[in-house]
Amino acid sequence: MRMLRAAQGVSQEALSHGSGMNRTYVSSVERCERNVSIDNIEKIAKALKIEAWKLLKPDLLDS
Repeated sequence: MRMLRAAQGVSQEALSHGSGMNRTYVSSVERCERNVSIDNIEKIAKALKIEAWKLLKPDLLDS
């Protein structure tokens, strides 16, 4: 998630605003400190303007 967000030039603050989540929650998800629900994955994906499955594919940026 962090790599996708950074590649788009989106700050955590902007992502949190776009997804309707708290910035500290977004930060803790990026640091793998929280388990994220499928509903929140969908919100994050919508804010990043990507399909939700792309957040679940670990080698997305390698290809």
